[in-house]
Amino acid sequence: MRQITVIEHLLLHQRQNPMATGQFTRLLNELILSAKIIGRDVNKAGLVDILGYTGNVNVQGESVQRLDEFANSVLVHRMERAGVLCAMASEETADLIQISHRFPKGEYFLVFDPLDGSSNIDANVSIGTIFSIYRVKDGLSGQVELHDVLQKGAEQVAAGYFIYGSSTVMVYTTGSGVHGFTHDPSVGEFLLSHPDIKIPPQGKIYSVNEAYWNYWDGATQRAVGMFKDPNSELGRLYSLRYIGSLVADFHRNLLYGGVFMYPIDYRDPKKPKGKLRLLCEANPLAYIVEQAGGMATDGVNRILDIEPQELHQRTPLFIGSTAEVEKIREIYSQAG
Repeated sequence: MRQITVIEHLLLHQRQNPMATGQFTRLLNELILSAKIIGRDVNKAGLVDILGYTGNVNVQGESVQRLDEFANSVLVHRMERAGVLCAMASEETADLIQISHRFPKGEYFLVFDPLDGSSNIDANVSIGTIFSIYRVKDGLSGQVELHDVLQKGAEQVAAGYFIYGSSTVMVYTTGSGVHGFTHDPSVGEFLLSHPDIKIPPQGKIYSVNEAYWNYWDGATQRAVGMFKDPNSELGRLYSLRYIGSLVADFHRNLLYGGVFMYPIDYRDPKKPKGKLRLLCEANPLAYIVEQAGGMATDGVNRILDIEPQELHQRTPLFIGSTAEVEKIREIYSQAG
């Protein structure tokens, strides 16, 4: 059987989707090349001197690992030269990343988390790159300002992630379903392996860090407790599966069904809205899960409807199968 590459798949869908211009194809090509470079070094991380901390702290106040820094530099270097972006934003960078005047500019804005879950590298846990693509507003000229690119998640034109594990997998959507591709290192291509992914309407897995139970409010405790109660309205006892790498937890639940939760906790007063970033983590995964038939909320509100006010805005996140997320939303709504 003939295998379909990710670019062939995209070009095939261009016939029904006039949004997918030559610029967009170029953008995706450069993202794929960046992921191949990052994946190559992730796979040999234990053999080269890129493990450990740099000694720097990123805008989130977190220690930066060397692979974080490497992945970020690869993406910035490749993408600013692609000629398709007007600006970028990275989890690792405090401000907008402007495209140098030395390179042509395009109509797209790229947001990315260069290496999600990188604290797990030393334990050989799956990690990944998450990306989100927007088209900038009409009439943009000159240097891009923050208000030019802050858009709701519903306005994304594409989103996806690369997951570096036992194999390297790419999952993406352009608003017409979700498709997964597995990298074949023998030919250097991502080949279609998971066409038209649909998340099961109800799963058997819940993913959350229960060590923070005592820092949760009552609604959160009731929501999590529901999955441990075989007599709950969901009608089954759930299995707890928590890797601690967002992209890995999400990918498993996307295929098998279930829910990932990162609620607000009260350990850190500097993060009153939770830990996860709206633009580079919650929005792209919410876009993917909705295209696959699932849901994503902050407990009450649809993630894709949230109007961002800051580049590194945080949000609680409940994402996965419809049955689970709906019940969580009921609990939070009743709590007021």
